[in-house]
Amino acid sequence: MLNLLKKSSILALSIITIVFTFVPETIFETYKWLLNASDEVNIIVTRALAFIAVLFLSIIINALYLFLRKSIRIKGKNYSIQIKYGDLFKMRSCKKVINFDECFTTSVGELPAQVKLGSICGQYLEKYPIQDQDMQALIDKAQLKPARGKSKYQNKDKYESGKLIPNGDYLLMAFVKLDEEGLGWLSRDEFLDCLSVLWKEIDKYYALKNVCIPVLGSGGFTRMGDVSLTQQELLDLIIWSYKLNSRKIKSPYKLKIICKKRDDFSLNKIDE
Repeated sequence: MLNLLKKSSILALSIITIVFTFVPETIFETYKWLLNASDEVNIIVTRALAFIAVLFLSIIINALYLFLRKSIRIKGKNYSIQIKYGDLFKMRSCKKVINFDECFTTSVGELPAQVKLGSICGQYLEKYPIQDQDMQALIDKAQLKPARGKSKYQNKDKYESGKLIPNGDYLLMAFVKLDEEGLGWLSRDEFLDCLSVLWKEIDKYYALKNVCIPVLGSGGFTRMGDVSLTQQELLDLIIWSYKLNSRKIKSPYKLKIICKKRDDFSLNKIDE
């Protein structure tokens, strides 16, 4: 609210300064708000009322803009991030990151160890089914080596969180770690480490295109230890991690973060 009032006041001052500069003084003398007061006092009152009216309109305009806008852009010296509402799968002319688990599981279902249909990964596998042997072929083609040790789930090969496998316009990412039951877990520190690896991988694979990613960990299927982070908090972590990392997408291409509309989330609260 304070930010809205601040921006509206700056806009109102800019507009009213132009009005006072170019509108003849005789216009302000026309209105007699106080019959027993001098012309100078009435001019002051008219100017004050004009400013209040412009401020009120500025607040309405800014409030409507904040309510209706569907994207924002954060720009720095060597980076550009666009955060927008939308469907990741409908994004065009870009590389799209799809987060899998550490074993690149391809089985979709409701069992603990299966990929949930409502997740980004589940939606991807529904659109583009991949068999285990096909996934292994993609892993081999990308020359991606397993991480040290084995997954806690069935002693399978696991891959470092943040590592990518290119598959057409999609970049398949190893993300959550699996426990003995096949449930996905990731601590806050592991999440940040994953992001650091991801930026390096994107730098390697973005192929002179924009890169779209979801708000990783916000789908409700990732367990983050004792910490429960909202989409807003996860997004802020992603933004700051990208800002601070030395690996960034080269201009004119940018990182796009695709968000879902939720009651506990607002584009206007980003970076607050």
